[in-house]
Amino acid sequence: MEISFHNNMFSLLLLLLPSLSFSPSAWAACNAVDKEALLGFKRTITADPSRLLQSWISSTDCCTSWKGVACNSVGRVVNVTRSGLVSDDDDLLDTFMNGTLSPSLGNLSYLQLLDLSNLKNLNGPIPLEFGKLRRLTHLFLNSNQLTGSIPATFKHLSRLERLFLNNNHISGIIPFSVIGSLTALTELGLSENQLRASIPATIGKLVLLTKLDLHANNLSGSLPTTIGKLKSLKYLDLSQNTIKGSIPKSIRGLSALELLDLNQNQITGSIPSSISGLISLQFCRISENKLTGSLPPSIGYLPSIQRLILENNKLTGKLPATMGHLVTLTELFLSNNRITSKIPSSFSNLQSLQTLDLSRNHLSGELPTELAKLQNLQTLDLSFNPLGLVSIPKWFAKLKLFRLMLAKTGIRGSLPRWLSSTSISTLDLSANALTGKLPPWIGNMTSLSLLNLSNNGLHSSIPAEFKNLRRLMDLDLHSNKFSGNLDTIFSKGTDDPIGHYNSIDLSDNMFAGPINDSVLQSSAMDSITSLVLSYNLLKGSIPKSIGKLTELRILKVVSNGLSGKIPVELGDAMGLTTILLSRNNLMGSIPGKVINLNELKEFDVSHNQLRGEIPPHKAIIPVSSFIGNPGLCGAPLPPFERS
Repeated sequence: MEISFHNNMFSLLLLLLPSLSFSPSAWAACNAVDKEALLGFKRTITADPSRLLQSWISSTDCCTSWKGVACNSVGRVVNVTRSGLVSDDDDLLDTFMNGTLSPSLGNLSYLQLLDLSNLKNLNGPIPLEFGKLRRLTHLFLNSNQLTGSIPATFKHLSRLERLFLNNNHISGIIPFSVIGSLTALTELGLSENQLRASIPATIGKLVLLTKLDLHANNLSGSLPTTIGKLKSLKYLDLSQNTIKGSIPKSIRGLSALELLDLNQNQITGSIPSSISGLISLQFCRISENKLTGSLPPSIGYLPSIQRLILENNKLTGKLPATMGHLVTLTELFLSNNRITSKIPSSFSNLQSLQTLDLSRNHLSGELPTELAKLQNLQTLDLSFNPLGLVSIPKWFAKLKLFRLMLAKTGIRGSLPRWLSSTSISTLDLSANALTGKLPPWIGNMTSLSLLNLSNNGLHSSIPAEFKNLRRLMDLDLHSNKFSGNLDTIFSKGTDDPIGHYNSIDLSDNMFAGPINDSVLQSSAMDSITSLVLSYNLLKGSIPKSIGKLTELRILKVVSNGLSGKIPVELGDAMGLTTILLSRNNLMGSIPGKVINLNELKEFDVSHNQLRGEIPPHKAIIPVSSFIGNPGLCGAPLPPFERS
């Protein structure tokens, strides 16, 4: 949703202007006032590691010798382009400057373009003197550390066409009385600042505007009805604000609009039927608001729509059958609403659809078999709907899915064998009533990267064929009845650079131990960040090799009958934030190296047989994390006393 890339490419073209200059002999030398204005700016720069201003030397002509500067035929500077994204011998250099904007730049009275974008570390306010640049048409100061407010003197920039101040720390009220006077504006970018205000009715005066990006500020109030007067508007991003009220019916006037992003606001009411007037709309995101009511049938008459994202609202009612007309639609996100009834069979007409997410609604009834026609569908998520599927429909085998999520949809019985012939990479069948064994053919699902079968009734040990899941990176089997040892899981193959575990959750099963010290050193385990093994029957001791899992952040091995000491080597896993070892039979003392891990936030060794004084530690750990160890003493437990 950013427009900075377009700005940057435009700026890179402008960088070439000096090298495309006309014969120097036909042009006047650089004006003395302009030269001093530019040197005044250079003097406020405290760091220039890429030497963007190295050529700006007082003894040379600023029109012919200074990089990033272009002049007109009478020696007046018309273009200053020193962006942090620099084209250098066909390469793109990303650099920065430290310093401030000099008021002297306001003396460049013939300046038409000023681009100091992406310099990252330009700080301080925008000088009031910039209001004197009455010939300015393009001003790019985005992606810096600028502070203060938008100068009221900007009202004099009547020729300004493109203004980008986004991605700074500019605060205060957006001076729409000033902005409203810039009637030549075609593009306005003020996003990612700390600006506040409501959008006034005068916004409708900017009839030439094609792009308006105000996202990630503190905008409030409601959308004015006059916004429908912006007939040329193609890009509207007001996301990540606190805009309230409803979407005005006048939105139908935005017939040129291609992108509409109102994500993460507090918009209420229903989607107006006039939305069908957005005949050019390709991207529509109004997610994470407070929309209510049913989707209007007119939403099916958006002839250009490709991505429709309305998740995390309070939408109710049925899915309109007219949505089957959206033949250009590639992604539809309606998750976490209150939509009821069946999925319309007309959805089978969405031949371009690649992602369909209807999860966390109140959908019910039989799935239409016509959906098998969706041969471009890659992601299907119907999770957490009372569909009462009983079994996964066999016609699903005709789809070419990469991601299938059917958590808590009423599936029962065993896993269907046709899954073994698919190229599914993400499979989530959690929170159902699956029973039986994990079949050996699971090893044929070699494209799997995420497998979630948690909260079911599956049993048996893990088949040897599991080792063939060389691309598997996230595994969740918690809350089943699996048994046997963990070697097959930990020592599975990899398909470098993928197939190295990110997370494993095997809690609430009947896996037996001890944990093999050597399998934890397999290549599949070398980048794991979360290992959850609680509530099994592992017994034995905590392997010292866990300390070699350098990426490990979370370790949970609660209630496993573990014995022996807490290995001091556990302190070698320096990224650990969570260590839960409660309700075991651990003995000995708490290693100071472990309890003093720099990143440690959560630590619990309660209900073991630990003894000795708790080592001094920086982390704030409650008393409850140590109770149930009669031999422990020291803060936060009482000193030299048994709790």
